[in-house]
Amino acid sequence: MTDETIQISGISRQAFILRGAMAAGAVYGGGMVAPFVSSAMAGSGDADILNFALTLEYLEADFYKKAKGLDLSGDAMKLAKELADQEAQHVNALKQAIKSLGAKPVKSPSFSFPISDEKSFLKLAQTLEDTGVSAYNGAAPSISSKDILAAAGSIVQVEARHAAAIRLLRGESPAPEAFDRTLDKGAVLKAVKPLIKS
Repeated sequence: MTDETIQISGISRQAFILRGAMAAGAVYGGGMVAPFVSSAMAGSGDADILNFALTLEYLEADFYKKAKGLDLSGDAMKLAKELADQEAQHVNALKQAIKSLGAKPVKSPSFSFPISDEKSFLKLAQTLEDTGVSAYNGAAPSISSKDILAAAGSIVQVEARHAAAIRLLRGESPAPEAFDRTLDKGAVLKAVKPLIKS
């Protein structure tokens, strides 16, 4: 049995890590989760790291697919459609990369998003995109293969553009800081523990 299939209180280790990362992103902003993801992925192989990224891409692809059903303005709807397509492409690329390593891609979990209008969509989109960028950055040092690292790097650049586009639609600076702030693992775990549902 691999780490990603181990069940923790009814959820997989991978889903547990993802929930923690997403909760940290929601509380502190996406830039805060990189050390948590890096520590969580330490010792994992490239396939495990890619399956973690795949789970996050499943989440984002499903989020934008559901957002297309909302009553969004022209710019927001155009962006939701574009990002839904790109996240689906990321899912497919990661599945192929995982298979190329001789591993099996994880299945997509079910997701529930508290979005009902453009404001709630953009707010959650910013959290997801900021957290996604930080998750890729946090996992990158643990990737062994230069080819896999290059593939992940090509995705994280696009995810960062997604984050900037969402921020601009919200009337915010696309790059408010020159560097992501960080927290140590203990501080992040203390903050997210009450937010993780078993």
